[in-house]
Amino acid sequence: MTTVAPLRAPDPAGARRPTPRRFLMCRPEHFEVSYAINPWMDVSDPVDRNLALAQWDALRATFERHGHQVEVIEGLPGLPDMVFAANGGVVIGNRALSARFANPERAAEGPAYHEWLDDQGFDRVQPAREINEGEGDFAVAGDRILAGTGFRTSRDAHREAEEFFELPVVSLELIDPRFYHLDTALMVLGDTIAYYPAAFSGDSARVLAAMYPDAILVTEADAEVLGLNGVCDGYHVFLTDAATTLPGQLRERGYEPIGVNLSELLKSGGSVKCCTMEFHRDARESTTAVA
Repeated sequence: MTTVAPLRAPDPAGARRPTPRRFLMCRPEHFEVSYAINPWMDVSDPVDRNLALAQWDALRATFERHGHQVEVIEGLPGLPDMVFAANGGVVIGNRALSARFANPERAAEGPAYHEWLDDQGFDRVQPAREINEGEGDFAVAGDRILAGTGFRTSRDAHREAEEFFELPVVSLELIDPRFYHLDTALMVLGDTIAYYPAAFSGDSARVLAAMYPDAILVTEADAEVLGLNGVCDGYHVFLTDAATTLPGQLRERGYEPIGVNLSELLKSGGSVKCCTMEFHRDARESTTAVA
């Protein structure tokens, strides 16, 4: 919805540095696949909850081992997808916009995440008026927000986020139901992105190509295992260990990929990023309360 210029040229390989991040996660105490609201979910395929818990614990430990702060919101019975904390809202600086879910099965997650965020002392915490699924469809990229639409988050939500955060929002249309959230088709890597072009409409793919001419283009095979559903701290890229080509592409650009096995959570269509809400620094400020 907003026209913006390309970002500056990326840092040369070897110049990248990690920055400590603050994350919110939700342990999958109640995780199961009891309904199907995306192509990944199969209610006939049983979930090993103990394995899901072990894999989630390993992801949290990996974040902490690399210097990141992890806070945990308590999951609620009857909300099996609450483990996917990224969907609960968007936090930039001292502002938080909580989610309003598209599917009734997940509707109660919005108020649960809003209540938690409202207790954190942010200057402004706003419940969404429009349908949005948090960082599932809002990717903070420096001083702009890339925003997905087509399956879960409405275009009106893009305007709401632009007004609330006072940052330009770039609308991107998703067209492949396998990639129903932006964070399944695109990953922010600091000064550039990685993405799977075929997940986007022709117009949106052209917008991304113009904005990020040096982006990493990901294979369908890596996209299909949710290789793009990752988290970057400026140097380390935490992503599924099922991706095969993307790790090498990342190393060529000076990043260090960290593979994580989240096979049980993949049964519900989620991976590393889905499990991780990031409290983003406001690029317009030198310091923030969530640094």
